[in-house]
Amino acid sequence: MKNSRVCPKCNDKNIIKIPGVTGPYGTGNNIQVGFWKGTVNVTRYLCCNCGYTEEWVDSREDINKLKEKYNK
Repeated sequence: MKNSRVCPKCNDKNIIKIPGVTGPYGTGNNIQVGFWKGTVNVTRYLCCNCGYTEEWVDSREDINKLKEKYNK
C-alpha cells in the first residue's frame, strides 16, 4: 500500500499518509528506542474506502536503530 498506493483489501486507490509523530512524554505513533536515542516515528497508510491501515518505518536509519535495540 505504501508503494503501490492501492489497498490490498479492497483495491481502492484513495490512500492517505498519516505521518508519525512524537509528542510530550513519548506520546504519538512511535517506538521508543531508549532515553538517548529517542523514538522512531511510524507512518500510517490508511485506505479511505474500507479503513484498512498499514504501519511503516520509513527511514533506513530508524530501522537500524530498531535492529540495534531489538535484534539480540
